[in-house]
Amino acid sequence: MADRDEHVKIYIRFRPGPVFHGSVGVTWPRQLIHFIDFEGSVASGILEYGVVSLLGNEIVATTTRTCRPNGRVRPEDIAVHGLDPANLTDCAPFTDEFARFAALRATGPLAAHFAQAENSLLKSVWPYSRAAPDFSRETPAMTDAATDWGPWIDTGRLYPQVRAADAPVKLAALVAAEGLQKDLDALAGVHCPPARHHYHAALYDALAGALLLARLGATPGWGDRSLRWLLEHSTLDPARREALRQEELF
Repeated sequence: MADRDEHVKIYIRFRPGPVFHGSVGVTWPRQLIHFIDFEGSVASGILEYGVVSLLGNEIVATTTRTCRPNGRVRPEDIAVHGLDPANLTDCAPFTDEFARFAALRATGPLAAHFAQAENSLLKSVWPYSRAAPDFSRETPAMTDAATDWGPWIDTGRLYPQVRAADAPVKLAALVAAEGLQKDLDALAGVHCPPARHHYHAALYDALAGALLLARLGATPGWGDRSLRWLLEHSTLDPARREALRQEELF
């Protein structure tokens, strides 16, 4: 059963399992990964978050809640995500969630579909996390601690490397092309709050991205690689990509 607080609208599900931290020879699906989606903007603040934690290509935890705006919410944005600020005035602000997101960053890399948006929103609230393992290293340890929220696993960058050049990259179209829509809707019925079973709802989108990542984990030539290799293929920044490649060589 989901634990629900009617006032702040938090939904949490958890199934415990073993956690691996990038040990040599361990493939990336065996690492705990947190897939994140936000609804909102830098101007309005984060209005809703969804987190899906994956381990072994399976969902082991989900979390979501709505958050009080800290700025103007444009009518055109409400039309997309369906979050009316009048209904969010009693919600706690997203700034209350630092401990949660710092703990996520400490236990596994963060993931998103086109992660630049999530990274920018997260950094607009907290430029840095607490010191956490650098999961781009083969054997992450606190002696190699980092305070950045990344590097991120990015399904929006990974899928064009797996599928044909003309394959869709937008989330809904990609989920449909991968034949995952029925699975997504079934998971949403279990994990998402009522009335948030649709695209542009944070947990729904995070579930969609998590399913795409799990599909990659079951794809030959992709699911049998290291976490650092996956992070390398998630970035288009030539300098960052080369740095990750050099670390793998040495």
